[in-house]
Formats: sequence, structure tokens, C-alpha cells
Amino acid sequence: MQDSEKDPKNYVGEVESEGDHSVKEVDDAWKFLDKHRDAAVPEESADILAIRRKNDYRIVPLGFLCYTMQIMDKLVLNYAGVMTMRQDLNLQGNDFSNLITFSYVALALWELPTIYLLQRFPVAKYMAVNVILWGVATACGAAAHNYQTMLVTRVFLAIFEASINPSLMLISGRWYTKPEQAPRLALWLQGLGIAQIVGGAMSYGFQFVGPDAALAAWRIMFIAMGVVTIGIGILTFFVLPDTPMEAGWLKDGEKVALLRHISVNQTGVGQRKFRVVEIWEALRDPQVWLIWASGMLMAGTSAVTVTYSSTLIRNMGYTPKEATLLNMPGGAISIFSQLLPAWRIRRGDPRTAWALILLIPTILGSALMSFLPSKNKSGLLAGFILTNFITGPLTIIWQWAPANVAGATKRAFVMTMLSAMFAFGSLGMPQSFQARDAPEYRPAKITLLATQAAGACTTIALFAYYVWRNRSRKASDSAIQESFMSPEVWARMTDLENKRFRYVY
Repeated sequence: MQDSEKDPKNYVGEVESEGDHSVKEVDDAWKFLDKHRDAAVPEESADILAIRRKNDYRIVPLGFLCYTMQIMDKLVLNYAGVMTMRQDLNLQGNDFSNLITFSYVALALWELPTIYLLQRFPVAKYMAVNVILWGVATACGAAAHNYQTMLVTRVFLAIFEASINPSLMLISGRWYTKPEQAPRLALWLQGLGIAQIVGGAMSYGFQFVGPDAALAAWRIMFIAMGVVTIGIGILTFFVLPDTPMEAGWLKDGEKVALLRHISVNQTGVGQRKFRVVEIWEALRDPQVWLIWASGMLMAGTSAVTVTYSSTLIRNMGYTPKEATLLNMPGGAISIFSQLLPAWRIRRGDPRTAWALILLIPTILGSALMSFLPSKNKSGLLAGFILTNFITGPLTIIWQWAPANVAGATKRAFVMTMLSAMFAFGSLGMPQSFQARDAPEYRPAKITLLATQAAGACTTIALFAYYVWRNRSRKASDSAIQESFMSPEVWARMTDLENKRFRYVY
């Protein structure tokens, strides 16, 4: 028996890492394990598949619904833009682009306090409250009567949505191993494609609301989306626990088995002390900057598919109703580009390879949009649909953050700032769609092409960094699981401090 296990009740909290770094705290998971040693069962007796199935039935649908509504509440502005909203609010020049840009500015800025808030409050509850509040903000958009009032609602919407991406990444790391996280995150993030399909059909239906209705069709659409979002937020608040230790559907023995199973992550599940030193480490960590750069470069294309797609398709020469329906195939592409690599990664395929494979049709699509003549409607439309493949590489980037960053504060910082970088990449792209460049917007399309090519380069650099780092990391998953009851396994260390931590690529 290890020295740290001889008398766990007298354990005072200082754990020596395999290097020369000392960490003075352990994760809440070890505290739970220490109190429930009598509930531990032999590994071969634990039915991990059954436990994971219980978790999936409750966690995955809620994460999917929350993320889908975040996209829907963004898309509602996109679809309203081809209805009568521009005329009703008297939007002029770049007003529509500015609504998108300033909402992303607000999202990026609010990620800074989100770093601290995610560390101090239960992640699941914090996310649920924000879902409720952004539902209120969406519904309030129906009351807007000019550019300024709509801008206020979109800014508050963005502030409340700032928590969703880092929260989902943190939640995935608390319930699943690194290979298991890939398909779950993909299922959540495919909400982008589902939202495009469902939102397109919904917008098409609302366009049949007659001009004599008490409210304009786009206003009814805002209210409907807001009410649904509020309902999902309330459900999430009462159903989704913050950590596995709080799961009412698991027995103590199942919780212990699950913690043993996910101990290989070396990232912990319940740590709320804010450590500034971990932020400084993140700022000096090359992988962090490469993750951020990749996310920012690929975000622009994603932002266009979410917020500007209907306008682009309409400007190809299609009617508003046709533009709404032709936006739906892009949603199917988004779903496919997420689920295929997630399935293959779960079976051991390299993440980097799939990110690069899916960037190829994305780059091809942007090239078609950039260089085909405006009279080639079919070719331009095909190019736009192909750009939806960007969802796959972007999802892989989102997966890298929770899988390869350890240390509670460092993880919260990296994930919230990744969301901020996504916002920065997204806010710049709408501004490239200048009114003077309508209807072709060729400079914006060439910008898309350039950022996608640069994203491929940063992805390759990230792969090289992980290969280099792993050369000095020798610990196996089985060795970690065998000692899961030891506080050393749950010591609060970052990925750089913990010499047993292995990066996935």
C-alpha cells in the first residue's frame, strides 16, 4: 500500500508530483472516494457500459438542447433578416452586420468574468441559469422597434450565451474519458446542423403569416424561440447535476466505479479554488495559443453559416423563401462532418487527420464562392454548402481543450478564452461583408478562404507539439486506474506539472 493510502483520514493535502513541483490540494473526487472506500467494487465487477448509458440518457440530451437553442437564437436574426425585420426596424447600410458584430464583441468581453464565475459556481447550475436568461433576451427581441433596441437585446443575449461552450466542455471532462468525450461533444455541437434544418423549416413556415397579423412573423418567431429556450433552461437546472458525486441516478458503488474509469483523464471533476498561477502557465503554454489560433481562424466560416447564410444565398438570385430552404442542406453537411470523425476518433483514428480531411472540402467551397462568376448560381450554392464542412474541424478543436488541458483554473481559462477567440473570429467576418461589396461580397469570400488555409497550418503545428510533448510522458491508463484511490491521482496539477499526463492528437 502507498504511504498516502496508509492513513487517508490523516491526509493533510500536500502531494509531491513526479517532478519537483508540490501541489497542496486534491480534487473533490478523492474526498468522495476517501469517504466511500467500502463502496468500491473490483474493476471487473463494475458495469461501466450500464453506468455510461445512465449518464448518456440524462446528460447528452440536455447538453444537445442547450447548445441547439444557442444556435437557434442566433439563427433567428439570420432568418429575420430575409423577412421584414430590416424594413420594420429601418436598418440601413451596415446595421445588420453591426448587430452581429457587436453581439460577438459582448460575448468575447464577457468571457473574462466567465473564467472566474465558472470556477466559483456549480458549472451545470450556472449554465442553466444563463440558458434561461438568454431565452428572456431572445423573446425581448420581439419588442425591438429600431436598430438601437434590437442591439441591446442581442448584446444581452451574447452575454448570457458566453457560458455555454466552456460549460459543455467542462461537463464532458467530468463525466467521460477523453475518447468518450469526442462523440458526446459532437452530439452536442451538431446542434448547429440541426438548428439550420429546423430553423430553416420554421422560418419558411413563419413567412406565410399574413401582413394583417397582430405581430409581424419575425416577432412571433423571436417569442417562440425565447419561450422554448426558457423551458429547456429550467429543465436543465433541476435535472443536470454538477459532478458525478451528485448524480441521484447512480448508487455509491457506481459513482466510485465511474470515478475510477475517468481517473485516466488526470483533469479532476470538482475544484473551485481560483489559482492565478495557472493562468500565467496557460499564457506561456504553446498548445494554448495554437488551440486559440485554430479556433479563431475557423470561427469566421462558422459564423457566416450561422448568421449570414440566408443573405448570401438570397444574393445569389434566390427568393427569401428559397434562400431559407436552401440553407437546410448545409445543416445536413454540418451533422455529417461532426458525427463521422467523432465515430472514428472513438475507435482510435487521429484527430488531426480528420480535422485536415474535413478542411479540404471547406477550402474548396470557399474557392468556388470566391472565383466563380456571379451568373453560376448552382456553382456558388454548391460552394457555400461545402463550407459547412468547417463544423467538423471546429468541433475537433473544441474537443482538444477539455482533453489536453489540466488544472481547474487553467482549464476554465483556456475554454472560456477559446470561446472568446471564437467570438473574435466571428465578429470580424460579418464586418468583411460590407454593403458596398453587395451582392457578391467577393472580398469577404476570399477572407474566408485565407482563414481556412491558415487554420490548417495551425492544426498541423498543434499536432507536432503534442507528438513532441508525449515523448517524455510514459504513464499508462491502466496504471493510473489501478491507483485511483490514491490522492496523487487526484492531486490538483496542470498538464505541464503532471508528468504522467498524456496529450491526445
